[in-house]
Amino acid sequence: MPNLLFHVFSDDRFMDLNLYQYGYEKCRPLHSYGPIVRNHYLFHYIISGKGTLLTDNKKNQSTEYKIGPGMGFLIEPGYINTYFADRDDPWEYTWIEFGGLRAKELMENAGLSSASPVYTPHSPQDGAILERELLYLSQHSNDSAIRQIGQLYIIIDAILEGSASRRQTQGGKLSQFYAKEAVSFIEQNYALPISVEDMAKRCNLERSYFGKIFKDTMGQSPQEFLIHYRMTKAAALLKTTDLSIGEISSRVSYTNQLHFSRAFKNVFQMSPREYRQKHKLV
Repeated sequence: MPNLLFHVFSDDRFMDLNLYQYGYEKCRPLHSYGPIVRNHYLFHYIISGKGTLLTDNKKNQSTEYKIGPGMGFLIEPGYINTYFADRDDPWEYTWIEFGGLRAKELMENAGLSSASPVYTPHSPQDGAILERELLYLSQHSNDSAIRQIGQLYIIIDAILEGSASRRQTQGGKLSQFYAKEAVSFIEQNYALPISVEDMAKRCNLERSYFGKIFKDTMGQSPQEFLIHYRMTKAAALLKTTDLSIGEISSRVSYTNQLHFSRAFKNVFQMSPREYRQKHKLV
């Protein structure tokens, strides 16, 4: 295998989980990345060798993690991270960069976050399965977009099922039912001026209790999820249509174009106009 495989996935039509880049690298001694803030989730799995992850939280507190073979680490968007290979035994790893409406929920269910970024498998067999699925993706960059997204789901499932720190879902099937009801309500009504209160009424729940179980299940507050859903829909319209930004704003229930542009930039780190220029399909 070459020392480096790097692939970019440029189809952003997938909302629940989307792939941005992936690859494999056998690093040189002290080879490093950062300090850098990522826009998406980035997960590395260590095949051999070892290295160090340095993380800074939003209170400017730094934590150091030593990571070796059969382990992994997650970089969460919005946090400063640096990672580098060992001087004497540099790591060899495979990685994926991903995002989507369910990315936060699934990583938190796996017990992974900026506060707890190190992945340890339940067993060597779980680690081997994850390594195999990640390497398969790295070695099949010519597969169709649907097949690559399918492989991403397999990888995320392997992370979730094999994680030694996997979180037990609170509230069981009833919480999941309410969360799915709310998501279905958002999918049907995102173009209307709906609120968290409307979602809670759909589920026949008191607002604060609804907000708690939604966040416990989905990893985001109802309001955060609604904004991300609307902005993802807006991004698709910017990419595939010639509608004006004002028209797109109104289609995702923003009557104020300035408020829409601010919300869009908070999600995609660029303005709607910049996004269209970069991603517009000819």
